[in-house]
Amino acid sequence: MNTLITILYLLGVPLLVMQLAKRWTWIDKVSPMSVLYVIGLATANLIPADNGVFNVDTGTNTLFGNIAVPLAIPLMLMGCDTKGWQVGKAAKVFITGLASVLIVTVAGFFLFQPADHTAESYRSFAQVCAVATGIYTGGIPNMGAIKQAVGMPAETYLYVTSYDLIVTGIYLVFIILFGKTVFRKLLPARAGGEGLQGGESGGEKVKPFDRNHYKVSLLAIAITLVIAAISYGVALLASGDGTPNMTVLILLLTTLAIAASFLPPMKRQQHSFDLGLYCVYVFCLSIATACNVREMDIAGSLPILYYLGFIIFGSLVLQTLMARLLKIDGDSVMVSSVALINSPPFVPLAAALLGNKNIVVLGITVGLLGYMLGNYLGIGLYHLLMALG
Repeated sequence: MNTLITILYLLGVPLLVMQLAKRWTWIDKVSPMSVLYVIGLATANLIPADNGVFNVDTGTNTLFGNIAVPLAIPLMLMGCDTKGWQVGKAAKVFITGLASVLIVTVAGFFLFQPADHTAESYRSFAQVCAVATGIYTGGIPNMGAIKQAVGMPAETYLYVTSYDLIVTGIYLVFIILFGKTVFRKLLPARAGGEGLQGGESGGEKVKPFDRNHYKVSLLAIAITLVIAAISYGVALLASGDGTPNMTVLILLLTTLAIAASFLPPMKRQQHSFDLGLYCVYVFCLSIATACNVREMDIAGSLPILYYLGFIIFGSLVLQTLMARLLKIDGDSVMVSSVALINSPPFVPLAAALLGNKNIVVLGITVGLLGYMLGNYLGIGLYHLLMALG
């Protein structure tokens, strides 16, 4: 019964919020995504676990969160205009984002390492630094690989993963509530690209089930399911361990979706993007519902928590300063920051918040490059720090 209720909750609440947004303008102003995030956090942290009425089924919630992104990426990319995409700009955005993370990560290593300065404490914090580099230039797959490569103990790894959930959650709340306003105020106007509704510059607005375009919508869904199935299958084969290779998965989803966007029925198809946006809403509700603060070990090793927070928000400040010097637009900086800190699956969320669907390709490209380099950077930095120590 909990499984069915959880499915209805994950699919129905976003639809309800979208319908309410048509009547209550304040939902549009704060964005439906913000409302869904608050609902998810409240569900996870305020409803007693033994209430006897509704308990979220963890497995179902995780499954829907994992499915939503592979569906959202092709749907949104098929609604994008990729002709005006600039390789030089992508390189500039990626380099500034990557440099910001690396500089702050190394600076934080010397600021936050334990005061006892023993060889073991130095090595332990170098391991944390290496894993943090992998997370915030790539993602969770890099985190696990680097943990194995540098020999991080399971206890330290548990602290890092718990604190990462906390600080990235705070970062995501900031992005959802204030990101668009802050980045567009501090940096040059966003680069050319359509809003979600034919050029609007506001936040995300969605009409995923337009009856007048149901044939195109069904075609978009069918193509997306084929793309997702092929990508997932190849990613499973590439990993060989029963779990999909995330780099291969995102790369194939992106490549096949961009190719599909050139099909005559799908060229710059707004309704495809809107359907993808609905999947982003489901994803947003799912990740917020999974964030149960009561189950986190917050007091275990606080210097690691402070260090991860310093990396995330310090790199954000440094990247913004670099972007001002290089005159990079605010939308590009925000989406690249989200791609590096939260990983490519969060790029559609950032694009939806910005109301700029043509920024999706840039964000996913930055995130993919981070995935590819994350292991090298993390492991290389660890050995460099050990050599210096």
